[in-house]
Amino acid sequence: MDTEIKKAVSAADMDAQYDEKAKRLFGNKIILAHILVKTVDEFRGMKPEDVVPYIEGEPFIGTVPAEPGQTNAATEKNGQRIVGLNKENSEITEGLIRFDIIFYVRMKDGISQIIVNLEAQKDAPVGYHVLNRAVFYVSRLVSSQKERDFVKMNYDDIKPVYSIWLCMNMRENSMDYVHLTNDRVLGSGQWKGGLDLLNIVLIGVGNELPEQNGEYELHRLLLAMLSMELSTDEKLRIMETEYNIPINDKMREDVNAMCNLSQGIREKGRAEGSAEKEEKIILNMYTNNFTLEQIAIATGKDIEDIRAVIVLKEHELV
Repeated sequence: MDTEIKKAVSAADMDAQYDEKAKRLFGNKIILAHILVKTVDEFRGMKPEDVVPYIEGEPFIGTVPAEPGQTNAATEKNGQRIVGLNKENSEITEGLIRFDIIFYVRMKDGISQIIVNLEAQKDAPVGYHVLNRAVFYVSRLVSSQKERDFVKMNYDDIKPVYSIWLCMNMRENSMDYVHLTNDRVLGSGQWKGGLDLLNIVLIGVGNELPEQNGEYELHRLLLAMLSMELSTDEKLRIMETEYNIPINDKMREDVNAMCNLSQGIREKGRAEGSAEKEEKIILNMYTNNFTLEQIAIATGKDIEDIRAVIVLKEHELV
């Protein structure tokens, strides 16, 4: 396998492993509870540990497809058709887009439920607008309820859905709440229905750790967990002492693994930055009529490597 391909595969694997560990860390109920108390009105002002019991079952992590027709799984039991969230082996649905984390939450009345989807992004996507993708996700979370959470024409049984997006490496800490609203244009008629059915929360997390006990309390926790600068011990200390998050062996293992992967990703970034800088020097000298031998002496590179950089650049300009 070509060296550059090996590097690309290795880098992609590191990123994938980091994403997987981050999802597993976020999938802890106490972490989800910290997010819920800051994003869902029902739980605002509550202690996260008091919200944990309202999270039903175990969150589905990276196993439920978001694709139309793939979110539900149907089975037969005692002659009855039972529909639930699709938990099929990832190999069966390889290549499909999946929800990062999805789970049900019981409301304080003990009867009603909401469905929550949590998506974590290392950066704001550049190939599309994140809000547009979030709209697609909440729409899927509603439409996939048919024959699972409501049947036939019983649309009043639709459960409210929340799609919460965490975008790291943003220019500033922020949070936006996007939801349905009714703007009356004419008359005074009252249209019945739930304006609370579709909810999108966009959380932008900057690169500097906010002060403790400020308005960015949730952002501090999120950045502490995912920071590539803090050590494992520093992350666990913040989580345990500031947020009263019990640290079990599995959580410690995931945080430690993320820190090790972060180191590899940082080194990869530095290597790529160094290579890019070196390439610019070579091209700058070449455009200023330095010979390949002179460039080789100045950079310590082989002439063949220098020629390859120049030929590649010229090919890009064709």
